[in-house]
Amino acid sequence: MTYKTKAEPKTTADNIPVFCAYDKIVNIEKIKPNPANPNKHPEEQIEALAQNIKTIGWRYPITVSNQSGMIVKGHGRLMAAKFLGVKEIPVDYQNYSSDEEEMADLLFDNKIQELSETDRKILLNCFENFDTGNIPFELSGYSEEDYRDLASAFDEFQPKEKTKDPEEIPEVQQKESKFKCCDFEKCCPCYGQKGCSRA
Repeated sequence: MTYKTKAEPKTTADNIPVFCAYDKIVNIEKIKPNPANPNKHPEEQIEALAQNIKTIGWRYPITVSNQSGMIVKGHGRLMAAKFLGVKEIPVDYQNYSSDEEEMADLLFDNKIQELSETDRKILLNCFENFDTGNIPFELSGYSEEDYRDLASAFDEFQPKEKTKDPEEIPEVQQKESKFKCCDFEKCCPCYGQKGCSRA
């Protein structure tokens, strides 16, 4: 993928643009993952995240606790940075009042994303607006196949407009009207409808 953002960054970290808020650009070797982090990151996820960071830059820092010196948020981003072979990363240092508070924030960050729900119709609209050819579709985190599957699912379940059988159309009652002209088409309130004697 040859795409690169043209947006103006705050700085760069090992030639990768940094757009997020951060406290320091830190040598990657100084960052310690938390061994108690329960989230596991499959290779496919890390490669996609690495591609995202490489092409549109750092949009989120890696959050490190001042208390333990370990990562609270961003274990996957650290792995993506290592996959890219970069030496520097943006780090946000945060204070916690206890080990329990730090762990609660780590677990919450992992869990909260699982609780979201996707509105598939809005997602399809996003796809249609995003898929202009200006940037690679994979940067959305979805594949072209995801897009096609979602679009075909909506096509399949789109309610078809039922055409009424002429026999089902009720006859209209002939309405009495005093016409001032002989142009029934313009003056007759039921002209052209089934059952109109003037049609």
